[in-house]
Amino acid sequence: MSIINSSKKLVDKVEEKVEKGLQTVKETFDNVARHLPFANLAKRSNDTFDIEIDLPGVKKEDIEITIEGNYLSVNAQRKYKNETKADDYYLCESSFGMFSRSFALSDNINRDKVDAKYEDGRLYITLEKEESKKSKKIALK
Repeated sequence: MSIINSSKKLVDKVEEKVEKGLQTVKETFDNVARHLPFANLAKRSNDTFDIEIDLPGVKKEDIEITIEGNYLSVNAQRKYKNETKADDYYLCESSFGMFSRSFALSDNINRDKVDAKYEDGRLYITLEKEESKKSKKIALK
């Protein structure tokens, strides 16, 4: 076997391993993305911001919202189990999983005035600017 043929085989093996590794990474990221809840961020006015997060199948008591430093984090756990028992069959469908999303907060957000409510599988979070950093109109004299 010539050196050229051996080198070609080695390059082919390396390329095959790289392609398999990239496919594994892609599948992993696709799986992670399927478990991230969708979130909408909107500026409602000059002084407030809204975050809406879809959390279908999550109970209110399984949601935790925390602020640490400049990050607001939402952690939730879905626990779903549907069981059907009959004389001739048994069916059990379940879905369990953790969700986590973090949002960077600017320095002008008042950490003490964060409002959150949960209804119909959607979490609504409202953030307000600090009073001293809200926009003000100045009257002319």
